[in-house]
Amino acid sequence: MNSSNQFDIIIVGGGPIGLACALEAKKAGLQYCILEKGCLVNSLYNYPINMTFFSTSEKLEIGGIPFVSNNIKPTRPEALEYYRRVATSNKLTIHLQEEVTGITPHNGKYEVVTTKQTYHTTFVVIATGFYDIPVMMNIPGEDLPKVVHYYKDPHFYAMHKVLVVGANNSAVDAALETWRKGAEVSMVLRHEGIGKRVKYWVKPDIENRIKENSIKAYTNSTLMAIREKEVDIQTPDGLVTIANDYVIAMTGYQPHCDFLQQVGIHLSDDGVLQPTYDPDTMETNLPNIYLAGVVCGGMNTHVWFIENSREHAVLIINSIRKKMGL
Repeated sequence: MNSSNQFDIIIVGGGPIGLACALEAKKAGLQYCILEKGCLVNSLYNYPINMTFFSTSEKLEIGGIPFVSNNIKPTRPEALEYYRRVATSNKLTIHLQEEVTGITPHNGKYEVVTTKQTYHTTFVVIATGFYDIPVMMNIPGEDLPKVVHYYKDPHFYAMHKVLVVGANNSAVDAALETWRKGAEVSMVLRHEGIGKRVKYWVKPDIENRIKENSIKAYTNSTLMAIREKEVDIQTPDGLVTIANDYVIAMTGYQPHCDFLQQVGIHLSDDGVLQPTYDPDTMETNLPNIYLAGVVCGGMNTHVWFIENSREHAVLIINSIRKKMGL
């Protein structure tokens, strides 16, 4: 296939696992193209500026390409640099800022429609991650400009009253960083304390700040309403109203399940929305359409990470090679 819009494989998603699939496809001599709706490794780009990964650098490597970090735990800028160099040095075929809007069968193959053009391909790999759609609280005032579901940098919140919703890594990072930049920080925790998955070197820090009341934590509580200058929190002692300038809602994210259903991939009806796929090949219920990475877990977004899903690329390309008789 040599036409500019015809490929053996279309990879939907230009994150680390999409890049890993492209590396394997290139190694196998297949014609492929990555279609990414944002920038390269778009989800990582949208991580907090000062974020440190839980994984070590070697566990974030793809395609056997070394990831050298200055730290035991690599940072967001180091990861962006690594994946960018992987993409450019290997001259991977990537079309950025081009969103896939539909995938339909066409003459025994697939037609992939984007915001810019239409592609034809035999195989499709969906590696869209889960960071693009925040889990909403569905409460009054959530649509106010003062509410964000993505946290980037703490300086903006200096000298303001900030409420952080959530108990896991993203919430803890936001609370500590904004507090250290001079914000008056409160947290709403659904359960008794900080989440068990919080990075081990950060957990004592946040717990000590809460214990000394530098950061006020409302445990076993729920945010009920947001207004321009205050918020309502349902606590075990009743409804509490506090002054507030900004709400950082770290309530989690979810894969684009509507897109998977639109394509025709079966999802479980138990609330998890687990997509159907063969764990030995990663092929879905649709012939020649595969899943890779975090999207495989449905709403269980803490099942798959870069370190344990990068092998999906090998399984997928091996399956495709077998089907092509290579």
